[in-house]
Amino acid sequence: MVLRLGSIAPDFEAQTTKGNIKFHEFIGDKWTILFSHPADFTPVCTTELGLVAALEDEWEKRGVQVIGLSANGLEDHAKWIEDINEVNSVELNFPIIADADRKVSELYDMLDHQDASNVDAKGIPFTVRSVFIIDPKKSIRLILSYPASTGRNFDEILRVVDSLQLGDQHRITTPGNWKKGDDVIVHPSVTTEEAHKIFKNVRVVKPYLRLTKSPF
Repeated sequence: MVLRLGSIAPDFEAQTTKGNIKFHEFIGDKWTILFSHPADFTPVCTTELGLVAALEDEWEKRGVQVIGLSANGLEDHAKWIEDINEVNSVELNFPIIADADRKVSELYDMLDHQDASNVDAKGIPFTVRSVFIIDPKKSIRLILSYPASTGRNFDEILRVVDSLQLGDQHRITTPGNWKKGDDVIVHPSVTTEEAHKIFKNVRVVKPYLRLTKSPF
């Protein structure tokens, strides 16, 4: 299965550190971020999971739930969470999927086919650092893949969530390097005449580029 933006996130059943889940039931009617990690007790992953835990309030503000995945079993996950909490001075409360058999990793095309060293003792590839932002309709809205060697920027992932949620509520898009509170772009489907009725302070840079104040 080829996953693209707009695809329905594949459903699956899995064990997690918070109990067994069916993924579509887990998503429910919330925005959800699924992100993978190559393996437990690895340095980059330990810092990343600490960052996600530290952003708990930010996820909550946006109505977003996060769920991690790592290619190890539950016993290792439980021990690793102790390290994550200690190293990052956090309390990790979100679930981590146990995917030692790589079933979910294969379903979401997360396996590393580039780095020949990123394999387990049996030679089975670990994952790259994949990110999927999934909306309440279970549609995939963003796909990112980082190499195993590079930690992710979770501020960027929050920024994308802000952009997607704002765009779903209002007829706007967001420019390059946009941050929450910056000016936004009037959606191309909105005429300039309509834009002046819908938005305040519309600034026409080009007929196809109209800026306005962020609705929030």
